[in-house]
Amino acid sequence: MKIYGVIGYKNAGKTTLVERLVTEFTGRGLRVSTVKHAHHSFDLDQPGKDTYRHRAAGAEQVMMSTATRWVLMNELRAAPEPELGDLLAKLTPVDLVLVEGYKRDTHRKVEVWRKETGHPLIAPSDATVRAVASDSKPEVAPPLLDLNNIAAIADFIWDDALDV
Repeated sequence: MKIYGVIGYKNAGKTTLVERLVTEFTGRGLRVSTVKHAHHSFDLDQPGKDTYRHRAAGAEQVMMSTATRWVLMNELRAAPEPELGDLLAKLTPVDLVLVEGYKRDTHRKVEVWRKETGHPLIAPSDATVRAVASDSKPEVAPPLLDLNNIAAIADFIWDDALDV
């Protein structure tokens, strides 16, 4: 299973790039999964729904299944957030896992950078950033990829990704 990250500061376009890459890779016949890291608390569930009530009652895991999808929610309670490797081990094997976020982890990454966000580049101080995808021309040491050329970014990622 290959793993590759997409990192960058807020509003750089990480999610849009991941979405477009998933479309590109699946269009090539590859099986793709994604992992998204968030720095804030979130809840996919809704108060009053059965699964929410199960978790609120104290369940550590709640699984819900329908004819079209299933989901397993884990409550950490006071436990620490799992490491990326532990989460990857829970995934069904696929051809490629795209990881959005986890910028401090050691896997290879492409940085999404837009001048208008006003943030500095991460690439110069992080050797795990193997390329920068941008719609402008920042001066960077790693390869510079055109953010609008999804096929070229996909080719770069596929060629550079390591199996885990």
